[in-house]
Amino acid sequence: MINKLIIGSDHLGKDLKDSIKTHLESKGIEVNDIGVKDSDQVDYPDIGKILAEKIQKNDYERGILVCGTGAGMAIVANKFSGIRAVCVNDAYTAERSIASNNAQIITFGALITGVPNALMYTDIWLKNNFQSERSGKKVDKINDLDS
Repeated sequence: MINKLIIGSDHLGKDLKDSIKTHLESKGIEVNDIGVKDSDQVDYPDIGKILAEKIQKNDYERGILVCGTGAGMAIVANKFSGIRAVCVNDAYTAERSIASNNAQIITFGALITGVPNALMYTDIWLKNNFQSERSGKKVDKINDLDS
């Protein structure tokens, strides 16, 4: 399991983000919370951009983004070259997002995914690793699509 990651949300995802952060810190993981820190409205692309750039620059190996559905944050993060972000709504996707797709970022929808499930999916994602022998060529092909 990794020992540090970065997390961010818009105003809709703040409470779920805070729950995930507390959960990870209780496991000894260092969490850089880039906001939002209060309930003031913020546009999710602004937070998604900050986090994706940090992953892109290798400041962090993995990150978590939370908005209303998780879809918007995934779209934003995937705009950045070399970034693979997956919106996670079930345990199997949490596992395969890293094992098969080497996703550095997972996203959650706070209006869709409850706290217990988000914590479970986060743990699954963090305890798994990329299976390069099985999926390496496929991820290389994805990376080749970056312009």
